[in-house]
Amino acid sequence: MKKREKLAIVRQYYPNALTTIDGINRVIDFVEEELDLEPAKIMLADSICSDDVNSIQYPVRATEFLGPFKMGGLDGFPFTGLTGMSAFASHVPDEGAVFVYYGPHIGISKKGEIGEIHRVGQRKNSSCCGAAKGALTKLIHNLIEPGNITEIDYQMNMLEQILLKEKERVITAQIPMMEATEVIYEAIDNRINELIELTSYHCKYIILMGTIHINSDTEMGSFTAVKRFDLIDLATNERKNLVDNYFN
Repeated sequence: MKKREKLAIVRQYYPNALTTIDGINRVIDFVEEELDLEPAKIMLADSICSDDVNSIQYPVRATEFLGPFKMGGLDGFPFTGLTGMSAFASHVPDEGAVFVYYGPHIGISKKGEIGEIHRVGQRKNSSCCGAAKGALTKLIHNLIEPGNITEIDYQMNMLEQILLKEKERVITAQIPMMEATEVIYEAIDNRINELIELTSYHCKYIILMGTIHINSDTEMGSFTAVKRFDLIDLATNERKNLVDNYFN
């Protein structure tokens, strides 16, 4: 299947999607051409789901950056919190930059089925993101108890509470799975920005890339629908929104 055919399937749902490989290539071009830095001066942290498919479909060129420091748990929420962000910030080259790639993920199969993919060696499709889909199912059936966060299933309970706050918005949406993913993205984006504000960095720049990370069947690979691409100049505290320049 050609790239344009793959993109046509994904863009039914996410019109600005591009392959994850192309997304990372654009970031590397930006770093080299606009910031005059080598990728080896960039410390990468990702806050994406711990699902194994994200490791399988992780772009090879991302290894040109330092790291990655893993911030994300179920569906990409930055469960390592302030301690994780502070630890990551202390690892950055002094004359370099931090690059935080974050967001929830969702599956779109090669047949255009949303919320599922065909994984290696399996006869049938399986959920993606399974945690988000599970939380959505509980939301629809009124099985989420307000404020219920347990020690044994903390991360899942957190996702449930995030969706519960936006219950009507999610369950009345045309595609509830997509809307649940948007709600989780907003929660992740808010938390990442909160952590950034509370952390000290000893480098030149912070690059923030907020996305809906899209997985597909093995032969399709992964895609990204970029929602935020910000550059923060730490010398001036100037923040630029560059998403339209590079991803729309």
